[in-house]
Amino acid sequence: MVSQAELSSLQTAIRELGERITAAADELVGTSDEGVAIDLYEVERSLRIAQRRITKATQGLDS
Repeated sequence: MVSQAELSSLQTAIRELGERITAAADELVGTSDEGVAIDLYEVERSLRIAQRRITKATQGLDS
């Protein structure tokens, strides 16, 4: 069975990945690869949504 600790670990991993993706996108803004930055920002937004969904799932688990 999935535990709150495991879901918390997943949240942390997703948050850290999102931070890395945002940093990569920030480096591309204003370059000829700005289109890639836009795609990366979209990925980061999707990860934030995933993080919120995991938070909701965690709250639904019995302690």
